[in-house]
Amino acid sequence: SEFKPDAVFVDRQSHFRLESIKAGIPLFVYLRGHFWLEQEWAKKTIYKDPIMKTVINLRAKTAEECFRDCTAILPITKYLEGVVKEHYPNKPTDILSEGMDASLWYPQEGMNLKHPCVGLLQYSNWWGKTKEMMILPKVLEALPHVTFYWVGGGGAYQEKILSLLEKYDNFKFLGRLQYPDQVRQYLTEIDVYALVTGLDTLGVTVLEASLMKKPVVATDAAAIPEVIKNGITGYTAREGDAVDLVEKLTILLNDKKIASKMSIAGYEFVKNNFSWDKMATDLLSVINKHLNKVK
Repeated sequence: SEFKPDAVFVDRQSHFRLESIKAGIPLFVYLRGHFWLEQEWAKKTIYKDPIMKTVINLRAKTAEECFRDCTAILPITKYLEGVVKEHYPNKPTDILSEGMDASLWYPQEGMNLKHPCVGLLQYSNWWGKTKEMMILPKVLEALPHVTFYWVGGGGAYQEKILSLLEKYDNFKFLGRLQYPDQVRQYLTEIDVYALVTGLDTLGVTVLEASLMKKPVVATDAAAIPEVIKNGITGYTAREGDAVDLVEKLTILLNDKKIASKMSIAGYEFVKNNFSWDKMATDLLSVINKHLNKVK
């Protein structure tokens, strides 16, 4: 091939990436998720079959070779950078935040919900993330006048969560919505957005809700404190603490002045720190830094 790249940037760990390493081309691996925990959860849940376990082990071997031999790993958050350092303490790392297209997130009518309401938008395929939803019965009982809508679900744990929540009159499951149009309609209509998670390496839905200028509250797990400045751009609630979550939701539902102030601050924070322009500038800076070291 006549195309001879100075560097290769990838967000998947596969044999193609190994070929880049073999060719001596600097390789930068973009890391969005907790690769090691995801492997562990997969083996315990969706890949219990011996054949699939073999497949996932082979994929893991390829990925580990990419991590080991790449020029640098670029995690999306400080939390994830810490995880990388646990596995590869001597590997160069640089944080490269996710890029968000703010132009996608604007008010759009089309959905009617019962108010006051709290919107949740999260999947239920990984127990490490989904388990935090087990505190919601206490939240629903404490706020009987507030309707909670859950969009997403799916995966291995949807029915487990629904069996706990569907008995409450103030809980409604909406399933999957078309992205981004119906999700935009949903975020337009809700009063407060909540992410109730046991682990999140970024919290993209928090960023999307913030770009919709909605007040947000999320569990303070993993990287969430990096995307919500507690008490400024939204609230974080202590993991496993239903009382704390209820208190934060109550403030945002009842105090419109605080909710509005945080919504505006959240919008500005996300727009300034998670834009595609910023990501592109940061990526070029990181790559040039490492290429200059090679020279």
